[in-house]
Amino acid sequence: MKYILVTGASRGIGRAICLRLVSMNMPILINYNSNYSAAGETKSLIEELGGKAELLPFDVSNKSEVEKAILNWEESHPDDYISILVNNAGIRRDNVMFMMADEEWHQVINTTLDGFFYLTRCLLKHMMPRKRGGRIINIASLSGVKGLPGQTNYSAAKAALIGATKALAQEVAPRKITVNAIAPGFIETDMTKDLPEEELKKLIPVGRFGKPEEVAALVAFLASDDAAYITGEVININGGLYT
Repeated sequence: MKYILVTGASRGIGRAICLRLVSMNMPILINYNSNYSAAGETKSLIEELGGKAELLPFDVSNKSEVEKAILNWEESHPDDYISILVNNAGIRRDNVMFMMADEEWHQVINTTLDGFFYLTRCLLKHMMPRKRGGRIINIASLSGVKGLPGQTNYSAAKAALIGATKALAQEVAPRKITVNAIAPGFIETDMTKDLPEEELKKLIPVGRFGKPEEVAALVAFLASDDAAYITGEVININGGLYT
């Protein structure tokens, strides 16, 4: 049986992605780091929609945790494999660079970039030999495309993720695996609740922040068979703020 794995899936965009992907009729693995309660809520919501879900806790930036979690899952699911991976986990530690602490730099880089590397590498070892195709969808950011002040760390992490997306897409295309990135702008989540929304909305041509469900809809399309000829792309979803 094929499975879907969404990292950082306990809330926000990750939760919205899980709920939208229920329509693919595949069990969903809900990754989270520490918020067990929120992850459990995501699982309950999936089940209310008629889907199946399992919790899969680990810190994406920790190599040993990633490898142990995936190995344990594979041992308990010998006839199954993960065919769709959504690398959504990420954190913000905003600060102007001259005041940025080492921890603020490394925490953001490690979560986005190391998380992508450790988990994707681990799953590709099992995804590629099957020759049945697969989907890797990386959640980047407007910050990684445009660059935003106060987010040198976040912009660096997401820009690197975009570069990795384009390179990996070429490596795995012969195996019918597509790799794409989505770059959301300002989306209504806990991650943006501290931003001056009324001021920022004036900069957005459509005049509002996006909704997590709108990002999830794009993820669902890229995960579908209809997107089999789309790979190595970075798709912006930002209300026209930056194209």
